[in-house]
Amino acid sequence: MKRYFSCVAAVMVILIVFASSSGYAAKGRDRGRNAPLAQSDPAQANQASKSGIISKNPYAGAIVTDAKTGNVLFEDNPDAKGYPASITKLMVLLIFLDAIESKRVNLQDPVTVTAEASRIGGSQVYLKENEVFPVEDLLYATIVQSANDAATALAIHYAGDRTAFVDVMNKRAQEIGMKDTVFHSVHGLPPGKDQLPDTSTPRDLAKLSQELLKHPLALNYTSTKERPFRAGTPEPFIMRSHNHLLERMDGCDGLKTGYFTKAGFSIAATATKQGARAIAVVLGSADRKVRDAKAREFLSKGLMKLVAKAPPSATAPAVQPEKTATQKDVEVKTEPREKKGDVIQIRKSTIVIIVAIIAGILALLAIRFFIKNNRSRDKNIYVP
Repeated sequence: MKRYFSCVAAVMVILIVFASSSGYAAKGRDRGRNAPLAQSDPAQANQASKSGIISKNPYAGAIVTDAKTGNVLFEDNPDAKGYPASITKLMVLLIFLDAIESKRVNLQDPVTVTAEASRIGGSQVYLKENEVFPVEDLLYATIVQSANDAATALAIHYAGDRTAFVDVMNKRAQEIGMKDTVFHSVHGLPPGKDQLPDTSTPRDLAKLSQELLKHPLALNYTSTKERPFRAGTPEPFIMRSHNHLLERMDGCDGLKTGYFTKAGFSIAATATKQGARAIAVVLGSADRKVRDAKAREFLSKGLMKLVAKAPPSATAPAVQPEKTATQKDVEVKTEPREKKGDVIQIRKSTIVIIVAIIAGILALLAIRFFIKNNRSRDKNIYVP
């Protein structure tokens, strides 16, 4: 009897230890999924404000939203005011896509480069006065190369002069709820003497990105990694996107980066996964690599959250063909890293079965011992 109870006690201890370790592992996975965004250093913020530099480590502010609904998925100081720099050019693209959709502008409309546009410095495609290019070519130059001369040429073509176009930009910003944004330029360059910088917030730039993504053509420009300018000439200028996430993150197809010294490194990025799309804005990072790493991290977390909440019909085709055994083997081998939780569940169920088998064997041994012991006792008390 003592051995029987010892066996039962051993089985109970095994089950209790297993249950507690499984619960601990589950809590650890939940903490990883719901971990908040890193917080900015207040002391560094004070020091930065005194020097006139708004960039911080890891950033001045950040936000992640659902591109479809605008719902906030993560945020950290999302209303921090900063300098969007060349992200400003997304508003130029939005205004032109609005006009193209309403038939007021055609992608092949000729744009004549003015002397003013040809003198703009910074990133450029080296436009010359009186050169003529179609709207489409200059839009690619504005977004892919972040060409300040191309953005200026488009603005003057659309509104007659830069100041009038800036007014159009600010009006459009108010229409889409960018309450803390004021544009003073069409390109986002640092302000000259007696000029003011463009100012915005992560929340407002996310709204701009969401509005822009309502236009199907937008991703044609923002997803382009490389494209020739003056393609018909013997030596075309090869434009290359400054958005490194296009190459380094699966599903990323936009949008725009921005930088100048006091502004720091900023990005408005978007990516898609299983039918879900997220937007991430990182504003005013002191380091480009940190900015890119944070944007990638936030987009990944946002997409995981959206995919997890989506109903099955929204993330899978209505009809699925039957998979062969080979296809199933390939899918298991190439399962994305986010599915680690599923692997843990399979292992746990296997362990439960093993424990149940062991418990059953121990129980049978205990019963057999009990029966054998009783028989021996009966023999001892038998008197012929």
